[in-house]
Amino acid sequence: MTHTTTDQPTRRPSGALVPVLAFAGIVVAVMQTLLVPVIKDLPQLLSTAPSNATWVLTSTLLSGAVATPIMGRLGDLYGKRRMLLTSLAVMVVGALVSAFTDAVLPMIVGRTLQGFAMGAIPLGIGLMRDMLPRERLGSAMALMSSSIGVGGGLALPAAALVAQHTDWHVLFFGAAGLGVLSIVLTLLVVPESPARAEGSFDILGAIGLSAGLVLLLLPITKGSDWGWSSGTTLGLFAGSALVLVLWGLLELRLSAPLVDLRTTARREVLLTNLASIMVGVSFYVVSLVLPQLLQLPAATGYGLGRSMVVAGLCVAPLGLTMMFTAPVYARLSARYGPRTTLIIGLIVIGLGYGGGLGLMSAAWQTVVTSVVLGAGIGLAYSSLPALIVDAVPASETGAANGLNTLMRSIGTSVSSAVIGMVLTNTAQQVHGVAIPTMHGFHVSFLIATAAVAVGLLLAVFLPRRRPATAPQLRAGSEEDAGLERAEEVLRGFRGRVLDAGGTPVARAKVTLIDRRGRQAGATLSAEDGGYALAVPGEGPYVLAAKAAGHAPLASSAIHPGDDGTVDLDLALPGETVPV
Repeated sequence: MTHTTTDQPTRRPSGALVPVLAFAGIVVAVMQTLLVPVIKDLPQLLSTAPSNATWVLTSTLLSGAVATPIMGRLGDLYGKRRMLLTSLAVMVVGALVSAFTDAVLPMIVGRTLQGFAMGAIPLGIGLMRDMLPRERLGSAMALMSSSIGVGGGLALPAAALVAQHTDWHVLFFGAAGLGVLSIVLTLLVVPESPARAEGSFDILGAIGLSAGLVLLLLPITKGSDWGWSSGTTLGLFAGSALVLVLWGLLELRLSAPLVDLRTTARREVLLTNLASIMVGVSFYVVSLVLPQLLQLPAATGYGLGRSMVVAGLCVAPLGLTMMFTAPVYARLSARYGPRTTLIIGLIVIGLGYGGGLGLMSAAWQTVVTSVVLGAGIGLAYSSLPALIVDAVPASETGAANGLNTLMRSIGTSVSSAVIGMVLTNTAQQVHGVAIPTMHGFHVSFLIATAAVAVGLLLAVFLPRRRPATAPQLRAGSEEDAGLERAEEVLRGFRGRVLDAGGTPVARAKVTLIDRRGRQAGATLSAEDGGYALAVPGEGPYVLAAKAAGHAPLASSAIHPGDDGTVDLDLALPGETVPV
C-alpha cells in the first residue's frame, strides 16, 4: 500500500487550464465520428467485406470503453497529467498507423490505439477538480464533459470536407497533428495534480474488466450481423455475465480495487451511471440518422439530396450548441443543482426527438433538430460529472469519472447496434442496394425518445443534494462562493489563509488529512483567503496549507465537533512554522 502525496502542484494552474483540457477532450472525441462521412465506402477503400470493415469503427469503440476506467485508476495512482499525456501519445501513434495503410488489419490496429485516448476525458475532469477553485469547477467540468459530444459533432463537417476533396488518409494525418498540438499545450499549461490514491494498480481487475467488456460489447455491436439468437451472440452474452460477476467478486475482496464497487453501488452513483447509458444512446442516434437522411437522393421521395459537406454542416450545430451550453449549465446548476439540470436536459432531448419526427422534410428542419438536441445533450452531459464528483472522494474521481464515461460508451455502443439493425431491417432494395427508409428513421427517433424517458425516470429518483455536500458546484462567483462557504458547510472546517502580516493569501492549497495520513479533501483559497472543507466523518483531522512564496503550515489535530473556524497563518520564507 502506498499513501497519497498531497503537496502543491508543480506550478500554479493558469487561466488556460480549462480550454487546454477541453481541447484535449475534443481531440480524442473526434475519433468517434472521424470516419462517419466515408463509412459506406470503407469496404471498397480497404478491399474487404462489409462485415470486416465495420471493425474499423467497432475497434475504436471497444478500446475506448476498456481504456476509460483503467486510465482513470492509473491517473488516480500515478498522476492524471501523466496519464493524459500517455493517452494522447497512444492516439497519435494510432492515427499515424492508420494514415499509412490501406489494409484492413493494420487499420483496425490503428483505430484501436486511437480509441485508447478516450480516457483523457475523465482524466481532464479529475485534473479540474484537483486544481480549480470551487467557483470555477462547475462550468469547467461541464465544458470537459460536453467535449465528447462537441468533438463528435464538429468532426462530421470537417471530416466530410476533407474526405470529399482530398485523399481520405488525410483525416488521420489531421488527427495526429491535433494530438501533437494537444500534447504540447498540455505540457506547457497543465500542471500535475498533487492528489494520489493509495494502493497499487489492480492488474487482475483490469484484465477481468477488459475481458468482460469485450465479451459484452462484441455481441452488441455485431449482433445484427451474427443474428441476435445465434449461438455466438448468446454465448458471448453469457460469457460476459459470468466474467463480470467473477470480476465483481474479486473487486469486493480487494482493499485497493480498480473500481470501488461499494462506491459505485451508492444510489446517486448507480442512478447517474444508468442515466449516462441513456444519454449515450440518445446522442448517437442523431449522429447516425440525420447524415444519412440528408445524403439520400431526392428521387427516393424523402431523401434531401445534399452533398457530404452540406450534410456535415447541417449536423454541425449539434456540437456547437453543446459547446455554448456549458455557461448556461453553470448558471442553472448554481441555482438549481446538477440533478435538476440533468432533468431539464433530458426533457429538452425528448422534445428534440419528438419534434424531429415531423421535421425531416427539409435541410433547415434538420438544423433546428440538431440545435435543440445539442442544447439538451449538452445540459445532460454537463450534469453527469458534477453528480459523480459530489458522490465520491477526491482520490477516486479519475476512476469514477472513467466508469461514468464507460457507461456513455456502452450507451453509444447499444445505440449503434440497435439503430444499425433497425435501419438494415427496414431498408428497401433499389438495384441491389439497401436504402434506409423514412419508417426506419422514425423508428430510430422513437427508440431515442424511449431511452430519454428511461433516463428521465432514473434522474427523478436521484437524491436531492443538500447544500452542505458540494458548495463548489453551486457558486456562480467568488463572492457567492465565499458566502456559501460561510453558510453552507455545516460539518467541516472553514476560515481564512493569512500571511504573517494578516494579509489574505489567495489560491493557497488547503488539504484536509485524516488520522491515517490520507487526503480527505482539498481546495484552493479564494481571493479573500477564505476556504471551506466538508469532512467525511468523525475526526481528528489536520489542515495543511501551502502557497507560493510561503512556508507550509500544518495545524494541530482538530475535530469536526469543534467550532469549525480555523484560520491558517502562513509564515514568510525562511521562518520556522511549528507543526
